[in-house]
Amino acid sequence: MNGPIKFAIVGCGHIGKRHAEMVKRHPEAELLAMCDTRPSGETGADQFGVPVFTELEAMLREMPSIDVVNVCTPNGLHAQQSLMALEARKHVVCEKPMGLSKSECEEVLYKALQVHRTVFGVMQNRYSPPSAWIKGIIDEKRLGDIFIVQVNCYWNRDERYYKKGGWKGSQELDGGTLFTQFSHFIDIMYWLFGDITEIQAKFADFNHAGLTEFEDSGLVQFRFVNGGMGCINYSTSVWDKNLESSMTIIGSKGSVKIGGQYMDQVEVCHIKDYTMPKLAATNPANDYGSYKGSANNHSYIIDNVVDTLKGRTTLTTNALEGLKVVEIIERIYKLKT
Repeated sequence: MNGPIKFAIVGCGHIGKRHAEMVKRHPEAELLAMCDTRPSGETGADQFGVPVFTELEAMLREMPSIDVVNVCTPNGLHAQQSLMALEARKHVVCEKPMGLSKSECEEVLYKALQVHRTVFGVMQNRYSPPSAWIKGIIDEKRLGDIFIVQVNCYWNRDERYYKKGGWKGSQELDGGTLFTQFSHFIDIMYWLFGDITEIQAKFADFNHAGLTEFEDSGLVQFRFVNGGMGCINYSTSVWDKNLESSMTIIGSKGSVKIGGQYMDQVEVCHIKDYTMPKLAATNPANDYGSYKGSANNHSYIIDNVVDTLKGRTTLTTNALEGLKVVEIIERIYKLKT
């Protein structure tokens, strides 16, 4: 593509405005429009100085020069809005999760192939220095055979987060704790170790009965198709503030633990014949006032979209990987029934 890559944002909440900011800052990107069903004065979309639409169909019809549509709406809308953008022959940047079912994601993937457009998944934790470092360690097989992988995600999500009248907490638009809160960490696990099988799980709703339509905690065990065992232990019932997001890896040639509140610190590195390098600082977490999310790495997402569409690199998270993360969560949740 010659000239700037032209973006439009659908969904003008916290993350949608973050996407808009990153597009505006990029020297080879241009923000053409934004879209949200709510008034622009209410969302703050009017601050970006571009046309603001209330319907995606109208935006696609009236702004034909859009190259990329960034889908930043509630989870349950991601797949259908990605399909609408692809039908209009636009590339898509889709916030996690890509959909709430494997079948939804397959529709998006098939449509992208049909119209020769690219779907970029937003899994920004892949860009954090500890994630990039451990990816290299695993790819180089420095840990030898992988025996055990433990992922712990213990966060606070209380009434300050699940506000009445909002989409978060609903089965239809949110989908569940693993989709909205912890899919980033399932993505990192899949990125490093591949698919899982022989899944067993237990779930509980300790203190979210009046806040959400699904569980707040779970213990999940499985085997990796490529060898080794793993588990995911998660909860949003931690009092007051996030506790940790961590991954512990036990291999035949060493052990590693990446921890901190947002899986942003290498806490243990004990590997045969290996000296831990000094890593670059991790970006701070996205701060939403009363709660915090994953690392603020969205600038790297826009960089990757621009560089990929200009033929300089390949996409960091492709649609098939986004589908696999959704499919893993869907298989875990099927054990609830």
